[in-house]
Amino acid sequence: MFDRRGYPTVSARDGYDAWAATYDGSVLDLMDLRLLARVGCVAWSGVARAADLACGTGRTGAWLRGRGVGSIDGVDIAPGMLALAEARGVHATLREADIRESGLAGGGYGLVVCSLADEHLPELGPLYAEAARLATAGGWFVLVGYHPYFVMDGMPTHYHTATGEAVAIETYVHLLADHVGAARAHGWRLEELHEGVVDDAWVAAKPKWGSKRGRPISFAAVWARA
Repeated sequence: MFDRRGYPTVSARDGYDAWAATYDGSVLDLMDLRLLARVGCVAWSGVARAADLACGTGRTGAWLRGRGVGSIDGVDIAPGMLALAEARGVHATLREADIRESGLAGGGYGLVVCSLADEHLPELGPLYAEAARLATAGGWFVLVGYHPYFVMDGMPTHYHTATGEAVAIETYVHLLADHVGAARAHGWRLEELHEGVVDDAWVAAKPKWGSKRGRPISFAAVWARA
């Protein structure tokens, strides 16, 4: 409904599998890692075990390891992404699975992280339920997402093929209120919320985005077990 670009659309598994080889070169740290750096209530170095849902190429896992997080188990739906994450070598284990049914053992993770994936789910409830199943008592769930405003502004998640064709990945709009409702239904309490906007750094990287300056593009929500 909000897609103004009309790109051909593929599933998350097919899209991220095809995007894997160029993903790290096209997704800026401004989108997600800069927001993680703003999180103040999670003592990263005190986390013994973390579950990295939608681990992708291992970018988030590498960031977490660099801040002292101990053992990290990664889950992703795309084999191409997992192959690159394995080469990066920051995860204790990696498995191909849906983030809503990760197959990881429940109740063992002081931190659950999910970055840039919720927009591909038609409903948020199953993701928050899975995070709750995985987390220890007193554990954290940190979710970094593509801001619904930017999706509603007409830009679905997309990548470019080797021939330059733009391809969209199935994208859904979830308002921040939708996140709060789904999280509360599964025992999560909001502790922090950060929104990233298109600023000078973004425009320097993407000069054509000058007209989008000030618009929110991503967000990070930090949830604690209620």
